[in-house]
Amino acid sequence: MAVEFATPQTKPSHADAPSPEQRLKGVLDLSPNEIGGEVTTHSEDAAPGHVKQIHQPSTPATFSRQLFGHRRWILAALILLMGGAAFAQRGYWGRRNRSLPADRNGVPTWEVDSRFPQDSFTFARIEYDSYGGRGRGGGGCWTDYPDSDLNFSLRLQQLTSLKVNPDPVVIRLTDEELFDYPFIYIIEPGGLVFSDAEVKALRKYCLNGGFLMVDDFWGDSQYENLRSELKRVFPDRDPFEVPLAHEIFHIVYDLKEKPQVPAINSARRGADGSVGSWEWSRDGSDTSVPHYRAITDDEDRIMVFICHNTDLGDGWEREGEDQWYFDEFSVKKAYPMGINIVTYAMTH
Repeated sequence: MAVEFATPQTKPSHADAPSPEQRLKGVLDLSPNEIGGEVTTHSEDAAPGHVKQIHQPSTPATFSRQLFGHRRWILAALILLMGGAAFAQRGYWGRRNRSLPADRNGVPTWEVDSRFPQDSFTFARIEYDSYGGRGRGGGGCWTDYPDSDLNFSLRLQQLTSLKVNPDPVVIRLTDEELFDYPFIYIIEPGGLVFSDAEVKALRKYCLNGGFLMVDDFWGDSQYENLRSELKRVFPDRDPFEVPLAHEIFHIVYDLKEKPQVPAINSARRGADGSVGSWEWSRDGSDTSVPHYRAITDDEDRIMVFICHNTDLGDGWEREGEDQWYFDEFSVKKAYPMGINIVTYAMTH
């Protein structure tokens, strides 16, 4: 697979540090099971120095239920080409708008296979304007947009053979197009309140094969707000803590711990080498432990995956601002966990 190296948008913060390509080559030239995934099969036709990782093929029918039945899924076989894949640190831009900027904030684009224009993964962010929930704080649906969405789409395209739409979208739960996207993303739900129409739409979406990822909220009160809103969606189901042994932590990258990613301004380095990776909550509750919770359907498929006391989106968005943050959180945690989540969503 041809790998395009993005041009760094900012200079490394350490003048003598190796280039982004050199650093990431050491991280992502996997040695399986370092941060990389468990190798199921070594292919003889892999390029020298490369490892071709083959996972269990997806079943097109797994996501082709009812409203999704018209879609032909792209993941007949998910083949990850890890060796030699590297990426450069990207820049930061602060614009937030529903429309993507014409220049994509400098993020490269790529061609989608014209033979299968509908068979590519699209990162779909959920827009909501309902505030007033129980959680204290909550930044709203535009947090980290559009840079996290653009950067994550780029890395997903670079690091896997998944065909990815270079243009992420923003939709509402009540849009008819919701069912065109098997993966949706909600951020900062601390103050979110679903309308009755959104409750109905989200339940229908998830029970018909859709996958919701929730990210970037901290503390007990914000979690309680989300939990109560999801209870309106699924009165008969409750979130549960997903154990580290679950395949979602290992399906591509074999994670040794549940990753915690703070906003860049909250990341801390101690003189003794310790790393502070949590943000303070407004309600004063303990946020030092990340939680990954899930709600499953009747077939034990995760349909809602809740990333609490962590901020994967900032690890995608802010990769270009600080060398240490990029190395410590974007490369080691935010991208591997994000790729695992999408891979699970698209193969189950």
